[in-house]
Amino acid sequence: MSAIEATGLTKRFGTVQALAGVDLSAAEGTVLGVLGPNGAGKTTAVRILCTILQADEGSAFVAGVDVARHPQRVRELIGLAGQYAAVDENLTGRENLRMVGMLTHMGRRAARTRAAELLERFELTDAGDRPARTYSGGMRRRLDLAAALVHRPPVLFLDEPTTGLDPSSRTGLWGVVEDLVADGTTVLLTTQYLEEADRLADRVVVIDRGSVIAQGTPGELKRTLGATIIEFTIPEPAEAARARSALAAVPGTVDGEDGLVRLAVTDGGAALMDAVRALDAAGVRPAAAAVREPTLDDVFLALTGHAVETPAEEVAA
Repeated sequence: MSAIEATGLTKRFGTVQALAGVDLSAAEGTVLGVLGPNGAGKTTAVRILCTILQADEGSAFVAGVDVARHPQRVRELIGLAGQYAAVDENLTGRENLRMVGMLTHMGRRAARTRAAELLERFELTDAGDRPARTYSGGMRRRLDLAAALVHRPPVLFLDEPTTGLDPSSRTGLWGVVEDLVADGTTVLLTTQYLEEADRLADRVVVIDRGSVIAQGTPGELKRTLGATIIEFTIPEPAEAARARSALAAVPGTVDGEDGLVRLAVTDGGAALMDAVRALDAAGVRPAAAAVREPTLDDVFLALTGHAVETPAEEVAA
């Protein structure tokens, strides 16, 4: 059974077409990763599914409930954590969680018990009685995710939840998501970190300019590029252009950016020799060469024509 099912979602903001017939589906107890460049429509789709926005056309169901007809029921069934921690900085972590419990119609005792459970689960017990304004960025993000889980929602929406976190904090949140899914929670995750989708997502949907341009498991998407990526470092733009022209004669797919020229092939050993000969004949001498397996970064580049726009990092332990 699908915990999330959207068909033909369309949304316009004036003359801007934010969504142009997007279909999304996530089975119960799985992670659906939604990828796309900034402005692709990912957040708009999440806001429709969470009842914050109404679609102009199309239908959406969350946990079997029609989002447009029964928005209040949908809100009772979902949790939402966005790019920025939505906590009251003047309240303590414990008070934030208790407040959410009361707003979701828990009794006082149940809200206190649930707050204590979540503070422990997210390693915030020692900071639980400090004002949230004293928390680091990573701690606030964990508190925000804890708040989304107070009422034990069966469906969780995470809109770029690890943006700006340091690698250690990001890895910690990945572990929490994996634990939630193991317990049966369904997660829709939008992200700019392709390694995040590669690790967490059972299925991936790539959106660009409001439309779905590819979907499948991470493995299926990577296999569309071939079995091997041959990557040449060529800093000089004119020489890189000459290299791409030369490599077009080698069976495979050529792309690249920022001093890198990539060739996706199915026969790595033979193709590497052919590629080296083609570059030599064109008078191109790469600064470095590497052979590796495809990643979702390669898929994203091949589909959209540019590399993913990784959010600016900020150290937020």
